[in-house]
Amino acid sequence: MSPKLPVVSGQELIRALEKFGYVAVRQKGSHVRLRHSTDPQRLPVTVPLHSELALGTLRRILRDVRITIEELISAL
Repeated sequence: MSPKLPVVSGQELIRALEKFGYVAVRQKGSHVRLRHSTDPQRLPVTVPLHSELALGTLRRILRDVRITIEELISAL
């Protein structure tokens, strides 16, 4: 059984994704666009800067960047 998704803010998720090689390329309003710095095959993702990300939004971002829940928890 996989662990439960943690409740994280957009800023916390951005800091965790930076540990996996993602960099912020632009921001428009309350949304930050990130892309992988070395692997162009990885999808760019948009992270909303909300105080708490919806679990479905977080799950979709993790699926897009190919990071498991365990990897996210260890990076937080």
